[in-house]
Amino acid sequence: QVQLMESGGGLVQPGGSLRLSCTTSEGSLSSYTIAWFRQAPGSGREFVVAAMRQRGGTPTYADSVKGRFTLSRDIAKNTIYLQMNNLKAEDTAVYFCAAGSPIYSSMNRPSSYNYWGQGTQVTVSS
Repeated sequence: QVQLMESGGGLVQPGGSLRLSCTTSEGSLSSYTIAWFRQAPGSGREFVVAAMRQRGGTPTYADSVKGRFTLSRDIAKNTIYLQMNNLKAEDTAVYFCAAGSPIYSSMNRPSSYNYWGQGTQVTVSS
């Protein structure tokens, strides 16, 4: 069982930045495909980015965040980061990290992931 823990959420003004972290104290995140999803009130869980283990961890981003969000990892700290720049009001959501072993065509589906964090709230508002 892998327990994921997110941190770094908060309130930020439009155009601002936040960095989210995802880590686990059990096992290595390098053994999994890691993804970030987000969920706004009244909406389903939306794909943000995934780094496929089978593809060397190269991130694939949703079009809505491409050019603004960057996924990175610190292997020594067993931590994944999501750097979010130029934040917009529509980025407001609870952000979840997930781990699993999806195939490439399914990496954007929440059902493809076995392990989830508890989520961290990101609010973009002036």
